[in-house]
Amino acid sequence: MTIPPVSKPDQILPDLNSRGGNLLTWISFAILTFVLAGLLYPVVTTLIAGAIFPSQANGSLITVDGKVVGSALIGQSFSGDRYFIGRPSAAGSGYDPTSASGSNLASSNPALQERVQTDSAAIAKREGVSTAQIPADLVTASGSGLDPHISPAGAAIQVARVARARGLSAEQVQALITKATQKGVLGLGQPGVNVLKLNLALDAAAPATGR
Repeated sequence: MTIPPVSKPDQILPDLNSRGGNLLTWISFAILTFVLAGLLYPVVTTLIAGAIFPSQANGSLITVDGKVVGSALIGQSFSGDRYFIGRPSAAGSGYDPTSASGSNLASSNPALQERVQTDSAAIAKREGVSTAQIPADLVTASGSGLDPHISPAGAAIQVARVARARGLSAEQVQALITKATQKGVLGLGQPGVNVLKLNLALDAAAPATGR
């Protein structure tokens, strides 16, 4: 039986030094990665985004006379004959951005069907149309519950009411709708009418006294 040779202290120390060197290398790499990816990269991208897209980087805020009145990305609640009404929200009253969510109700859910029927009847009465003429977006919430847009068809059925209340012609109101209509990104997706921008344009064309 052969007895393996015993390592001498001076043979063990180089191996420990090698392991220690590898550990220091990994620690240094982790710190460098944290600084670059966790600190430097977010700061640089934020500064670049703020310089190239200042409006979007600050929340696409809309101001009137120097006062912020909302965001082009988040819907708002409107009521009354003088205003266009947006989509229903599943994010609580007032399109609460801290509660962004869909209703998660299936189309077969009785609660959803009842709400749609109730909303459809109310819209039909308000706009003087049949329930069959009401576009789906006016009675259904978006996935986030914060969608600031309605479809051009959803805006079209509200023209007569708003024009009458504002003392404007249907053609004048339709022209404002056209200006507030946004096409899909890169030409993809369906066009949408930004309700807040449209109502602000209405206020500018025929000032209202309140919502």
